[in-house]
Amino acid sequence: MTAMTLQTSADRRLPLLVTLAGLASLAIAFASQYWGGLQPCVLCWYQRYPYMAVAALGILGVIAAGRPGLLRLILLLAALAFFVDAGIAAFHVGVEQHWWAGTKECGSTLDLNNLSPEELTKRLLEQPLVPCDKPAWTMFGISMAGYNFVYAALCGLATLWFAARGRTAAA
Repeated sequence: MTAMTLQTSADRRLPLLVTLAGLASLAIAFASQYWGGLQPCVLCWYQRYPYMAVAALGILGVIAAGRPGLLRLILLLAALAFFVDAGIAAFHVGVEQHWWAGTKECGSTLDLNNLSPEELTKRLLEQPLVPCDKPAWTMFGISMAGYNFVYAALCGLATLWFAARGRTAAA
């Protein structure tokens, strides 16, 4: 093997790990939903989108291995996506703890006064099925959003650290 082949294969490790980190989180979320019966609220769904971006960026990083400048940019964007996810998760934890109100889609602001039965039915059907302020699952008093915050923040810090150091593989 030549030095270039070895370097390129080493450069692929970190973006591959970034891809796996994003896909692992999505796998846990979907498994919890479809096998565990935990229906996601709108904020839970919002937390999935950055992981989709992370996985896509990781794949781009694998393709860009051997081009250090491009790979570094891709890893910085992946770190940013992890931090965006951590921010959404932190917001969700605040909603669960009733520190602040959720988004419009999170809760009911249904005013039952002066509604016809048809209007009431229509408005009830428009309400979210799963409220954002009631955790579907907790362990040791920490909700899935809380664990997601820790996971996303740590993944973001690790990705940022490797990208900032200019290292794309554990050397």
